[in-house]
Amino acid sequence: MNIVTLLPFIVLIGAMFLMTRSAKNKQRAAAKMRNQMQPGSGVRTIGGMYATVKEVHDDSVHLEIAPGVHAIYAKNSIGTVLDDAEYNRIVHGVDPDSDLKLDEPLVPNDASSLTAADEPGDETATDGKIDLGKSETPAVDEAEPKVAEKDTEKDTAKDAKQDAKQDGKDGDTDAK
Repeated sequence: MNIVTLLPFIVLIGAMFLMTRSAKNKQRAAAKMRNQMQPGSGVRTIGGMYATVKEVHDDSVHLEIAPGVHAIYAKNSIGTVLDDAEYNRIVHGVDPDSDLKLDEPLVPNDASSLTAADEPGDETATDGKIDLGKSETPAVDEAEPKVAEKDTEKDTAKDAKQDAKQDGKDGDTDAK
């Protein structure tokens, strides 16, 4: 046998070896990351859901999806374990460099600031009326001629059909 005939097989086997080696390295890194999960750490599942780890078992993980909402997931369904700063930035929208604290409410407790007038002389927020731009209603005599025109058009069409039936035709043209 010639070395030239064996060269394609050698290249093919080498490529397969390199592909399986990189895949195994990725699997090892993912397994190591999943084994380092601890209760309280933030995770992203392979479906893209963010949650907090409550309990870790051999093959399953107990996650808190929202406050008071718990679910059990397979350990293999965890895509990434996030550090605390990144988890808070993504889920809560908190920048670690900003002065905003998680305990401060983002929305005021009462709606008075949303409904109060902007200026003391501004009466639009307190009088209860909303101006939508059309304050005038059309007069009754303007609407009636349009209705009357529609009725006369219908009557004319009915008369034409009756005349056509009397002539022995049904009003449709026959293609010959």
